[in-house]
Amino acid sequence: MATTLDLVLLYLLAAVAAAVICRLVRLPPMLGYLAVGVLIGPNAMALARDSGAVNRLAEFGVVFLMFVIGLEFNLPKLRSMRKLVFGLGFSEVALTMLAVLLGNVTLAWIAAAFGRHWNLGWTSAVAFGGALAMSSTAIVVKLMAERLELDSEHGRRVMGVLLFQDLAVVPLLVLIPALGSGPEELAREIVLALLKAGALLAILLVGGQRVMRWWLTLVARRKSEELFILNLLLVTLGLAWLTEHAGLSLALGAFVAGMLIAETEYKHQVETDIRPFHDVLLGLFFITIGMKLDLAAVVQRWPLVLVLTLAPVLFKFALVTGLARLFGAATGVALRTGLYLAQAGEFGFVLLQQATGQKLLPASLQSPVLASMVLSMLATPLLVLYSNRIVLRLASSDWLMQSVAMTTIAKRAINTEGHIIIAGYGRSGQNLARLLEAEHIAYIALDLDPDRVRQAAAAGQNVVFGDAARLQSLTAAGLARARAVVVSYHDTASALRVLEVVRAHAPTVPVIVRTIDDSDLERLQTAGAAEVVPEAIEGSLMLASHALALVGVPMRRVLRVVQQQRDARYKLLRGYFHGADDDTVDELQHARLLSVTLPSVSESVGRELRDTTPSLDGVSVVSVRRATGAVTVPDPRLVLHAGDTLVLSGLPERLARAEGLLLGGG
Repeated sequence: MATTLDLVLLYLLAAVAAAVICRLVRLPPMLGYLAVGVLIGPNAMALARDSGAVNRLAEFGVVFLMFVIGLEFNLPKLRSMRKLVFGLGFSEVALTMLAVLLGNVTLAWIAAAFGRHWNLGWTSAVAFGGALAMSSTAIVVKLMAERLELDSEHGRRVMGVLLFQDLAVVPLLVLIPALGSGPEELAREIVLALLKAGALLAILLVGGQRVMRWWLTLVARRKSEELFILNLLLVTLGLAWLTEHAGLSLALGAFVAGMLIAETEYKHQVETDIRPFHDVLLGLFFITIGMKLDLAAVVQRWPLVLVLTLAPVLFKFALVTGLARLFGAATGVALRTGLYLAQAGEFGFVLLQQATGQKLLPASLQSPVLASMVLSMLATPLLVLYSNRIVLRLASSDWLMQSVAMTTIAKRAINTEGHIIIAGYGRSGQNLARLLEAEHIAYIALDLDPDRVRQAAAAGQNVVFGDAARLQSLTAAGLARARAVVVSYHDTASALRVLEVVRAHAPTVPVIVRTIDDSDLERLQTAGAAEVVPEAIEGSLMLASHALALVGVPMRRVLRVVQQQRDARYKLLRGYFHGADDDTVDELQHARLLSVTLPSVSESVGRELRDTTPSLDGVSVVSVRRATGAVTVPDPRLVLHAGDTLVLSGLPERLARAEGLLLGGG
């Protein structure tokens, strides 16, 4: 007889295996948890059976999921997206539930016409419609983040709908237990549940935020991480206990706890502390959901599973597409929004489990419904991957809209030459643009946030909407005529795509990449980055320089130490330009930079760079500034012309010889 500890260890082992496999194939771990739950469950390998203790532990996964949703509940963000959230999002959830309700009534009429009995009541249809209305936040957000689509037109609409779905779970968690009551007391139970929920939320939200801030401040002053986490668990589980004993649900109390903490200054610390509990317990929850799937029943009733998979996906795709068009989206944007939201979601499992517990869903339908939800989620990565092809087939005008966007970029860049292309116009991109303007260097910035682009363009800045990871956008921005490309955001996957495009279509244009640290330094350099600038290293160098100066180290030595550290990391900044006070013995042992402009009499004029560099004897060419003003990385096949300026790096004596060779021709 397996003990509870045996089961917990088995579940944890299964969770580890699922997480590793999903990471290898780049899928969300949730799908892996569902799959291993099916395998070890009583209907497959029978390694584990339902255990009340383990199921209770898995319920806490839902508690922490709702807590994190409450923690991310942001009133300013909600107000800024209110049209998408309460317009598009509300319409999707309400119309999906209404369609399921009407479909249930229609099927009941058809069954009665053929003398059959349809045993799914309207309460079951409401619960099933609520579960069906949900889409997978975990899968869709991950895929959009990888494709840099979170700030795109369709990305904003998808996020608006997902945000409302997360909020809609709260009233549904209150409604479903009430729907499980008998017919004679159903109305009373619904009204009572709503009154209790309203009263509890009013009490907690009116004075709860002040109490929460005061309490967390009191705990934080003890400066004990252990005490802070314990109090965090106490608050979360305590409010969950309170709502459960009020006749509501554990998850509702956790959501309220997250909302209360979201308005305090401790939000980000709490997010970090709660994440391990959230991930582990949620994984356990999805394993227990997978265990409820009966593969034999699914195989036996595969036509029903197929219908339950295709019908909701096609219906939600059509519904969301139509609603997005109604709310002003272009056809291509609307189609992408529909494709991204067509699948089932993790909250659908939560609501389905609750409905099953209230006997609102017949046991015979549980496995087919679960299987159809899992299949639709498994299909999501493929739908997203081929979304462009699908959209182009369904909307012939979409290519025209993309062409208009490319034309807009090209109009801005058509008269620009020798400019810098800035990929991303966040804080770093804007600071770079200001410096370039101060030096009278032309630039064009590409960004995927339409609000930011609109505001910056209105302020007269040269910013356009476009994805720098796409060849069309870079070409329209004048890649072939650009001096350099700067990736100003830290996203390695996107930076690698930018480097691939530039290396394939403009190999002489240097690319500078910003990163958080140097963990991806070699990958980016191998991909062709002229320089990689890690923020963490630059921050540590500035911190070290201030610390050294404050303890009395001479400023000259501080600058030298910092420069040596940069020399070890940045090839373009290796060395420094010689000054009048650099002729000490110590300084003569360090590499310097020297600019040499080629005269017409130089023997290097008309020759390729690779024919000149061997004779420079230990001196390397860092960059070349053409006579036209364009700066480029040293390409061995680059033909040198009179007026070109070579930036050389080397020791002083060797630099002097190289300078004489380049200038004197001998």
